[in-house]
Amino acid sequence: MTGSTGTEAEPHSPQDADSTGTRAMYDERQGPQQRPEHGPLAGFTVGVTAARRADELGALLERRGAVVLHAPALRIVPLADDSELLAATKEIIGQAPDVAVATTAIGFRGWVEAADGWGLGEDLLARLRGVRILARGPKVKGAIRAAGLTEEWSPASESLAEVLDRLLAEGVDGLRIAVQLHGEPLPGFVESLRAGGAEVVGVPVYRWLPPEDLGPVDRLLDAAVSRTLDAVTFTSAPAAASLLSRAEERGLLDGLLAALGHDVLPACVGPVTALPLQARGVDTVQPERFRLGPLVQLLCRELPARARALPVAGHRVEIRGHAVLVDGALRPVPPAGMSLLRALSRRPGWVVSRADLLRALPGAGRDEHAVETAMARLRSALGTPKLIQTVVKRGYRLALDPQAEPKYADE
Repeated sequence: MTGSTGTEAEPHSPQDADSTGTRAMYDERQGPQQRPEHGPLAGFTVGVTAARRADELGALLERRGAVVLHAPALRIVPLADDSELLAATKEIIGQAPDVAVATTAIGFRGWVEAADGWGLGEDLLARLRGVRILARGPKVKGAIRAAGLTEEWSPASESLAEVLDRLLAEGVDGLRIAVQLHGEPLPGFVESLRAGGAEVVGVPVYRWLPPEDLGPVDRLLDAAVSRTLDAVTFTSAPAAASLLSRAEERGLLDGLLAALGHDVLPACVGPVTALPLQARGVDTVQPERFRLGPLVQLLCRELPARARALPVAGHRVEIRGHAVLVDGALRPVPPAGMSLLRALSRRPGWVVSRADLLRALPGAGRDEHAVETAMARLRSALGTPKLIQTVVKRGYRLALDPQAEPKYADE
């Protein structure tokens, strides 16, 4: 797997780590099964690509009403099985670096634990006690101090770029610098240090690999390309790179990029995570704080804002991914019905012919009776039949309120 690298978000507060609540379910035959009470993400389906902490992120999303499609896009090789980490640990014990850069709390803790497993833990910590340690953020500082060490400095921004700027400003020529890697090399960071004259020792604390079971990833890709997914979350750059790589293997890359560029919202936990997507021309949304809680809060704002809301037959109708809010009440709608409703909402108030609606139905064939069947089920699901009017011998239309028609007529 190739691509830029980053790190998954880690717990920050009890609110960020909230994992309680009733979980929503997804039945591939019947579609999403929603809870009676709905939150800001009700009616939306969100993909989760995280390898670890996926349950936590999924629970946060589901507590707010989302249906979650989990597809771990990578797996992590156990630390103690990584011979490269053992070699790097021995190299550092044998010759101390001048500076050590710790990038993730889980990685630093894992490094110390792996060294303990090899009988090298005390030697490693003794060597690091005489080294200037720079920590990327507060959680890494906590892991450093828990190991009995003390960091020299950590940026308030939690940005690895700021760590690099500080090192280069101070001068790195002739220094030996140990850098804890995220799972793959950090080319921009490492190359800049080497260009400044430093000797860099990479510490590959854990390694990302493609998942052993590609089925969930393929289902997520199919959902994204078919637009039955409303958003997909990324908490590490390797996960984003892995998903893009799998899409390319299946010949779906162009379709995935088109979906992420318009209909499926790509949400990243931070700017480093977004790099593989940005390299493909995909714009992403990111929270100001690089945590799971703020990432979910961001989706709670962004997805409802993207939903189409229309005044129809005296009601407020908000069209979401797999459901509709009618005057604030959640109405789950079958996939065929959602296809019809989206077709009608593209030109609200205008008549859409049965032939055009038939083309909007996935796999409906040529029988216009399929439109009538799907329309009957749609009206039943909405609970307010008068929202959609039948225009004899012509088709169907949304019963847009008269005062709203000029606003929507040209859309």
